[in-house]
Amino acid sequence: MKGITAIICVFNEEATIRNVVTKVADYFFDDVIVINDGSTDRTDEILKGIGRFFDFKYIILPKNKGKGYAMATGIENTNSEIIVFIDADLSNLTEDHFSLLLTPIFNKEADMVLGQANETLINYSINPFKSFTGERTLLKKDIFPILDKMKESRFGVETLINLHYQSQGKKVKYVMLDGLIHPTKFDKTTTQQAIKEFLQEGQQIALTVFKNFSLLTKSVKRTVINNMQL
Repeated sequence: MKGITAIICVFNEEATIRNVVTKVADYFFDDVIVINDGSTDRTDEILKGIGRFFDFKYIILPKNKGKGYAMATGIENTNSEIIVFIDADLSNLTEDHFSLLLTPIFNKEADMVLGQANETLINYSINPFKSFTGERTLLKKDIFPILDKMKESRFGVETLINLHYQSQGKKVKYVMLDGLIHPTKFDKTTTQQAIKEFLQEGQQIALTVFKNFSLLTKSVKRTVINNMQL
């Protein structure tokens, strides 16, 4: 497989962006792309500072366009066949985590790999939101057909990608990223603001499902057919 690009989409993550980008840039990725989605804190200042010492492509969106738009922009700016998405608000990120995200793709065990931090509020084994993870590896050719839809999806982008892969019958593999810490909204802001953001993101997810109901229907049909064949 030709080329591996890591894409980091960031919006106001001044506390963690330095460590995430430097760790990713130190790995053997062929390219690293950082999309600044209209940050208003010190994120831009930090990225420009470390850009003098680390090799990555830095793309600035003047206004916040949403996670889906930022992810699609990253995809449009790479020629690599393999794409690894890394969240900008992680702690304890290691090279072992990158290896876990990439190995199933190299071995053709999966079409998409979803990485789950084990340092989360909800235990992985019962977490109903684990498919919403931002740590994922996939092939550009598989996700390219939905780039336009991604740009409109904002926080619903993970839902859109999951529906697309399910409707296509793609194989998805989950891996545990031991020691990785992914903070909740309650860790990063006030309770009132966290609840507000949860509600906004819930609306974006619901709207994404509504706009892509055909993908949901295909996914359900495929699941029913597969169960009947067992």
